[in-house]
Amino acid sequence: MTRKPTIIDVAKKAGVSKSTVSLVLRNSPTIRDETRELVRAAMRDLGYVYNRSAANMRSSNAGLIGLVINDLRNPFFTEFATSLQMALAEKSYATVLANTDEDAELQAQVVSSMIEHGVSALIICPAYGSTQDTFDAIARAGIPVMQMLRRVDSRTDLFPFTAPDYVTGSRLATEHLIAQGAQNIAFVGGLEGRSVTEERMSGYLSVMSASGKDPIILNGESSRKFGRDVAHRLAQDHPDVDGVVCFNDLVALGMSSGCNEIGRCVGKDVIIVGFDNIEDAAETYPSLSSVGYDIASIGAQTAETVLSWLESGQVPEAETRKPVELFVRQSSGGSL
Repeated sequence: MTRKPTIIDVAKKAGVSKSTVSLVLRNSPTIRDETRELVRAAMRDLGYVYNRSAANMRSSNAGLIGLVINDLRNPFFTEFATSLQMALAEKSYATVLANTDEDAELQAQVVSSMIEHGVSALIICPAYGSTQDTFDAIARAGIPVMQMLRRVDSRTDLFPFTAPDYVTGSRLATEHLIAQGAQNIAFVGGLEGRSVTEERMSGYLSVMSASGKDPIILNGESSRKFGRDVAHRLAQDHPDVDGVVCFNDLVALGMSSGCNEIGRCVGKDVIIVGFDNIEDAAETYPSLSSVGYDIASIGAQTAETVLSWLESGQVPEAETRKPVELFVRQSSGGSL
């Protein structure tokens, strides 16, 4: 095996339930001798080592799920964390929440602490950076772990990955802007070289290529400030840009503010589409068109997936993509 064997692996090899293995490990007198020997033989074959002190710690925290979020200042990640925590609470599990603030070193610390305190599973919206040691430590712990919304470790057989269909999302946004009459369309935001940026750009690039249009890409921080600054830069360097696909809604909202500052009417002079469909997208003026997905549903399904893995050993698919849709509002042609 490429990871530390777990009690679930022992149960599968012995052909018994996980609870039976647990009873054998606790030397329960209710287990028949032949079953006990079958389980112990499976443990020897797999190299499973029972850490009693760790097991006692895990037992006292059997209802704890670790949730590690890369940036809780971003409303999108806050909405996701809230929906997931509530879904886990409905299943009688408590959530231990940590914000890493896009710091891989801090992420390693909080993950290590959660493992030491015996969380039963981990759900991570990971920070970028040096993360292999962190995920190696998780693998050694032998607990279920899911990468959410971002993939930083390619070993999805060990760390399954779930995210929206980013490629389709940016394709829908770009096709919409072209249908609305935009001739020169830019992609704005997202740090260069990151997988999520590449995915959110790829749909845009494919549509631009198929339409015979030249791409205009301005990568950078996924923040309102960056969007506002780019609105000014575009007016100076690319005054002919009349459509923008933004990496996320924060960039799009910043662009809207920047355009208004320089007298460009959003929805007429320039049309804009964001990504993530955060709550503010519909409540701002002009309201923001955005690629979105049912984040509450993703939270509920993630909770169900992790708990099925934890409780019954049902390992999820290595990669799962959730459907997206385009919400058209005033910023890209809806009535102002």
